[in-house]
Amino acid sequence: MTTITANATRETGLFGRTGAAVSDFFAAIADARRMADRYERLSRMSDSELADLGFSREQIPQLVVARGR
Repeated sequence: MTTITANATRETGLFGRTGAAVSDFFAAIADARRMADRYERLSRMSDSELADLGFSREQIPQLVVARGR
């Protein structure tokens, strides 16, 4: 059985690099918004709700960053 794997490569020309940089920029903004939403949602939970999930309020920043990756 033969398997073919295709890896996407980025363009190396000026427009390709610029497009990749713009794409990366907007992807980073989307990640930051998801993390901010997650932080807001967790911070609005009560201490008992967080405890039911196995977390404390002090862990919220670490949870947001760890799950944002």
